[in-house]
Amino acid sequence: MFAVQGGDESWVDIGSLGIEAATTPELVETADALAALDVQTLGEGVVDPSFLSPIVAPGKLMAIGLNYSDHIRETNSKAPLNPILFMKANTSLVGPTDDIVVDPELTQMADYETELTVIIGRRSKGVSKAAALGAIFGYTVANDVTARDCMKADGQLVRSKSFDTYCPNGPWITTADSVPEPQALAIKTLVNGEVRQDSSTSEMLFPIDHLIHFLARGMTLEPGDVLLTGTPHGVGFVMDPPRFLQAGDVVECEVEGLGQLRNRVVGPGH
Repeated sequence: MFAVQGGDESWVDIGSLGIEAATTPELVETADALAALDVQTLGEGVVDPSFLSPIVAPGKLMAIGLNYSDHIRETNSKAPLNPILFMKANTSLVGPTDDIVVDPELTQMADYETELTVIIGRRSKGVSKAAALGAIFGYTVANDVTARDCMKADGQLVRSKSFDTYCPNGPWITTADSVPEPQALAIKTLVNGEVRQDSSTSEMLFPIDHLIHFLARGMTLEPGDVLLTGTPHGVGFVMDPPRFLQAGDVVECEVEGLGQLRNRVVGPGH
């Protein structure tokens, strides 16, 4: 179920308010009804809920590679001339406290990537850069978990980014009106309490308005589509020696003002 936070910071099921939505695209379609709510008068809700993935059955689960200048520098990569787009399978989606399953028979190089994530709010094709931020419903946090050895072996990105549980996200969607400057947010990853990534969305090579404008030139973006916008420096594979995710690790992913993911790494069948 989807819920909205009231003025008392408790969470109220939107179904009890007469708003029906089972998927994220359906939730986005209720944006006007949600905006009309007076959250200060919603009444008592659940104070400490268990959060599931707020991204449910998106039409597209898209992601951008090499989009932070500090990450480009740490990998000694050449800055791309245009955004690098790839897709992740919807079946990679899990919630903000669910386990990340790393199967050593599939990969020995599972890596973390904290990313500011955009949920598209309206059908967009040919949208101008100036109007692009107006196409956003809201933002959340995602971890674009990556099997680095599979990525290298495949020569492309999709499979290595799409294993089950390789896209923890949440803990909620913050509507765009509450994020007036998405290009000035602190972004951080901790593994077992150790800070690994510590940067800002100001490091994006292609800011969010450019990404939406660029993508919508050639494809129609639909309400509820999801875009992971890239990760900053500090990923495991560039460390000396490299440090990949192992069973027993706890990964925490944060974006300023948008909440935190906290996922345990486990082996298959755990």
